[in-house]
Amino acid sequence: MAEQKRDYYEVLGIEKNADDAAIKKAYRVLAKKYHPDMNPGDAEAEKKFKEASEAYAILSDPEKRRQYDQYGHAAFDGAGGAGGFGGFDFNSADFTDIFGDIFGDIFGSGRRGGRSNGPMKGANIRTSVRITFEEAVFGVDKEIELTLKDECTACHGTGAKPGTSPETCTKCGGKGQVVFTQQSFFGTVRNVQTCPDCHGTGKIIKDKCPDCRGTGYIANKKKIQVSIPAGIDNGQCVRIRDKGEPGSNGGPRGDLLVEVIVGRHPIFQRQDDSIFSTVPMSFAVAALGGEIVIDTVDGKVIYDVKAGTQTDTKVRLKGKGVPSLRNKNIRGDHYVTLVVQVPDKLSHEAKDLLKKFDEQTGDTLNAAKNVSGGKAEETTGKGKKKFRK
Repeated sequence: MAEQKRDYYEVLGIEKNADDAAIKKAYRVLAKKYHPDMNPGDAEAEKKFKEASEAYAILSDPEKRRQYDQYGHAAFDGAGGAGGFGGFDFNSADFTDIFGDIFGDIFGSGRRGGRSNGPMKGANIRTSVRITFEEAVFGVDKEIELTLKDECTACHGTGAKPGTSPETCTKCGGKGQVVFTQQSFFGTVRNVQTCPDCHGTGKIIKDKCPDCRGTGYIANKKKIQVSIPAGIDNGQCVRIRDKGEPGSNGGPRGDLLVEVIVGRHPIFQRQDDSIFSTVPMSFAVAALGGEIVIDTVDGKVIYDVKAGTQTDTKVRLKGKGVPSLRNKNIRGDHYVTLVVQVPDKLSHEAKDLLKKFDEQTGDTLNAAKNVSGGKAEETTGKGKKKFRK
């Protein structure tokens, strides 16, 4: 029994009212994913590739799509041609445009990816700078040192020995690109590749400049001022225009991308524009109320604790957080967790007073003795259990 074909719209994952652009986009994704050259030896991938190609060939043709919408797969039953996949003739479809894009992505340099010998912007340079937590909050100016390329003054960036000139590349005829063909499932596909001899420049340097060794540039160490804005977070970058690699054929320089690495703070933690910290308070302050000192990025703040405040109480200090990158006058908040601090060393007098206090506030020190009714299980510090009446 022949395998029942799937609906073409379902194969491409599109709606029945999809336009030509949506059909082409959907097929391009599937063709790249399941192409046999990307999945060698995978029969299932090849099957899906053929299925998607058949669906695209029908739905991309207005007349065939009209017939399919009216009669379904029956409109093409008995069509001669390719055989092996429903008897559909792939040769009747025009894949020239879409496969020029697809093979360009698969094999590394298609018509869109090919370089030309026109002006090209230079590559970006990435580096990093370390700053403190406070510097990230309020912003800071830093000076970094890195190696940058400048145009060679001897050859003026041509890379050729003074008195000589670069020659036109004979392999590509000065175009910077060469055409090659690639055998695919659909036959021979024409593709474009950067010229391997001139590397896309269209020029060959026979006599190289002795100063720059044919590169056209001299590397020098330079100091760059980086203005880091207030509110920047760890891992974010500052872009400095025109401080990257030099362009080619008269193109502009690339940019310098400075990644900011923010050091850890012993007290503060950050999440977006908010700052978090934990502040200890004595039992006396928690019980009776009183003032405590809270450290913030703006300095010390006096906070009045209410009587009876419990441990893990959260306090919000409005406007004491991190400034917004878009507007440094708008700041987040600082959230403080108050934790009761238990003293680990007490004098004899303090212990006696604490025992008297406990007697007046619930006698918790004698809670085990006051258990009513029979035995109570007791766990020792070593994990052993015993019972006592």
